Amino acid sequence: MTGWQREKQRHDAIGEAWADLVATARRTAADGLVVGTSGNVSIRVPTEAGELVLVTPSGVPYDRLGPQDVVAVDPDGRQLLGDLVPTSELPMHLAIYRATDAAAVVHTHAVHATAVSTLVTELPLIHYMAAALGGPVRVAPYALYGTDELAANMLAALADRRGCLLQNHGTVTYGASLDEAYDRTAQLEWMCRLWLTASSLPGREPSLLSPAQLDEVRDRLRSYGQAR
Repeated sequence: MTGWQREKQRHDAIGEAWADLVATARRTAADGLVVGTSGNVSIRVPTEAGELVLVTPSGVPYDRLGPQDVVAVDPDGRQLLGDLVPTSELPMHLAIYRATDAAAVVHTHAVHATAVSTLVTELPLIHYMAAALGGPVRVAPYALYGTDELAANMLAALADRRGCLLQNHGTVTYGASLDEAYDRTAQLEWMCRLWLTASSLPGREPSLLSPAQLDEVRDRLRSYGQAR
């Protein structure tokens, strides 16, 4: 393969990943998981020249983003592509990529999940899909957005998990693809809404699953879906 062919292949891979990222970001807005320019999305792209992290820019509505607006940084946060400033939550995204094998990260300000983050330190086991996130979903203690302190709090809450809540802030999930990261975000928001709904009835307490019951689900999920 010639140098020109390698560069074209790299350019095509970045362009495809950016299009997928923008589509996912727009989906978070369309599904009511973010308002305005809140939340952010990233994807890790391996290239022959080194790893890139594509990330949504700061303060730009997702419906205005096009192919020319690609923003990419290296694993240390140095901007390599684009003129727009990366999201202020870049430290959170990079912390996940350094600590896990994540291929994509989705951060939202989903209403029900954010509400739950103000009430408990861990989402009660209201539904077995908590197993898809690795277990009971923890709440990372509050810290100012965009800071290393927030990234550290988030990583502690993500230990052996694939998603967490950020106190008085929102959600973070990651996965092997943008679709997987997004689906985990949607599941987390749904579980939070379910718990808030069930626990709002006066004089009633929702039944919760036990750790043993969650372990049973975790074992079954290993064979869930279509064989590959």
